[in-house]
Amino acid sequence: MSRTLSLRAATAGVAILTFFSLSACSGSGSPAEPSGASSASSALPAVSPDAALAGQVPQKFKSKGTLTVGADASYAPNEFIAEDGKTVIGMDVDLVAAVSAKLGLKSEFQNADFGTIILGVSSGKYDMGASSFTINSERLQQVNMVQYLKAGTLWAVQKGNPKKVDPQNPCGLTVAVQKDTVQVDDLAARDKKCTDAGKPAINQIVEVEQSKATADLVSGKADAMLADSPVTSYAVEQSEGALETVGDIYDAAPYGLVFAKEDTEMAELVGKALGELKDDGSYQAILAKWGNASGAVSEFPVNPSVAG
Repeated sequence: MSRTLSLRAATAGVAILTFFSLSACSGSGSPAEPSGASSASSALPAVSPDAALAGQVPQKFKSKGTLTVGADASYAPNEFIAEDGKTVIGMDVDLVAAVSAKLGLKSEFQNADFGTIILGVSSGKYDMGASSFTINSERLQQVNMVQYLKAGTLWAVQKGNPKKVDPQNPCGLTVAVQKDTVQVDDLAARDKKCTDAGKPAINQIVEVEQSKATADLVSGKADAMLADSPVTSYAVEQSEGALETVGDIYDAAPYGLVFAKEDTEMAELVGKALGELKDDGSYQAILAKWGNASGAVSEFPVNPSVAG
């Protein structure tokens, strides 16, 4: 295909731009019920409280009854804004709702810039963070993290790869990425490799919201983008043929739910609740609903050992 999108691809581009613009809206999610808050929630199994686990919930959370959860709702399908323009929905929402129900609690998601969530958890603004956080050593120094999924990095380009993008040789290209993600460091390292070799630098577009990075690619402002593999795959699916992936998934690492350092007991309870959801099939059902079944993990430890 030439560098100009076909009429069909261009039409799809308009559709996905509308979709991602909607995803980027600000707003607070309404309290998430155990089955989640999306239109397909009826397909998920009901989750009942576990009396033993619920009895161990620390009083600070039990008395409140509802967990306030920080999330950057621009990262579909993991967390994004519903068609009402305010409700946060997605895989993480459904998982947290199920975990909360298992502990006899409810959950309420609040939309926030990704880079502010960990500080918000540490300061007590949020009871937890659920926003596709890759577990790494830097974050583990700041907060507790409960492993719940694994994902890697995956690149996307316009259909047909008109710029002949090779993730191993992106020198001289314009590449979009979301601020404060592990992909920013990835792209910076690739840029340094280019310039050290005397090749053209990468023009890096760093957006506050992933939805804007995706829109940059759809519109042609960027030649490529990179993001967590579930997010890239979902963006390609939603583009209706305007985008495609390029290269393989790499640097697979676990995601973690975020809790303040002083809330280790609650983090451990959440890990146990996730284990029960896995045993009864709810965990796998939620991941499958959002196309992330391949990211399932077998254990849910608090602060697992990771490299980097």
